[in-house]
Formats: sequence, C-alpha cells, structure tokens
Amino acid sequence: MRILLIEDDPMIGDGLRAGLAQLGFTVDWFHDGAVGLAALASAPYDAVVLDLGLPKRDGLDVLAQWRAQGRDEPVLILTARDTLDDRLQGLHGGADDYLCKPFALAEVAARLHALIRRRHGHVTPVLQHGVIALDPATRTVTLAGQPVELTGRETALLELFLNARGRVLPRALIEDKLYGWGDEVGSNTIEVYIHHLRRKLGGGVIRTMRGVGYALGEAGGENADDGGGAAP
Repeated sequence: MRILLIEDDPMIGDGLRAGLAQLGFTVDWFHDGAVGLAALASAPYDAVVLDLGLPKRDGLDVLAQWRAQGRDEPVLILTARDTLDDRLQGLHGGADDYLCKPFALAEVAARLHALIRRRHGHVTPVLQHGVIALDPATRTVTLAGQPVELTGRETALLELFLNARGRVLPRALIEDKLYGWGDEVGSNTIEVYIHHLRRKLGGGVIRTMRGVGYALGEAGGENADDGGGAAP
C-alpha cells in the first residue's frame, strides 16, 4: 500500500519511511506543508501520515484544503500537539485518526492497516479470497490453510488485488501503487510478479484483461490466461 508521509523532522521522517517500508508499505516522504498539499494528487495513495507543525503551511490547513477539494484519502495525524483540544480540532477538521509523539512504529502501522481496511470495506483484519488468506499486519499468506512464501513485492501485489476485487487494474496503476518516487521499474516487472503469483497460488488467481489490465480471478484456480511475461 502506498503511503504519503508529510513530516519535517528528519530523524522521525527517515525512521518512519524506513520502518514502514520494512513492514510492506511504499512510502513517499515530503518535508513541508506546501509541497505536501499538492503531493496527494500526484499518486494513488492509500493513506496519509500528516504532521501538524510543518514549515510553509500548517498541517491542519493542509488537511482542510484536501477535504475542501473532496479528497477522501484516510489521514492519520502524527504530532506533538497532545492536548484534548488539539485532538478534537484534528478529528473535527477531517482526520480519520490521531496519534501523539512519541509513538511506536508498530502502532503507526496498525493504525494505517485499520484505516486502509475500513476504506476498502473490510470487516476482518485478514483479507480472504476463497482458499487464499493474507494478513496485512504480519505479511503472511496461506493457501487452503498452508503457508505460502511470497516476496515483499508479491505480497504487496496480492494485497492490491484483494483490496480491488471486482475492479480491473491497469498496469500503470499497479506500478503507481507498488513503487514510490525514484524507484526504477523494469519493462516487464509487473508481468513477472503476476506470473509468480499464478505459479504459487493457482493460474486463475489473476486474470489478464487484454488491452485493459488485470483483475482478481478464481481463488486457487488453475485455468487462466497467463498473458504476462514469463519469469526466469
């Protein structure tokens, strides 16, 4: 899942970016409110981590502008402003959650998972599709109850499809979801990952919609058009 992080403290920002990346998130980090305000429209973010005491533009003002524009991405405020009035102002101003510094990385990740889960209408923390189950918090995948070893990118791709069931995902959107600014993407990288998922979870798990993109298919199904490139 791709996260927009707006935080001016270099130590906190770098720690969050690195820590969340290790937990399976793709993170784009911006340092001031003015840049952060425009950044939300630059990529298909799943959630935002927003500091309030930002240079150039205060976080609450940034949040207000987003909501006035009709942007509905879930926002987790992460700030040193810890009074009750501060928390109420943030939540009434359009934030979906509020966490005070200092914080634990595990709690930030858990709150992000909860926000993203609610946005996609999932009631339970485990994403289930037939005999396939993925726990976003632990990054574990099972097939008919048996563990399946996936790489980080493969897990992220599976999570993307499980959250987008019923929708066709263009290749460009998949790349935007899995990769942050500055990441290099090979010409057939997405096709290789899709091939690996089909091999490990069943040929029908992802359908190729020729000329359009890809969609979630049958859970553990074996018959599918593996139209993506072959993997080495």
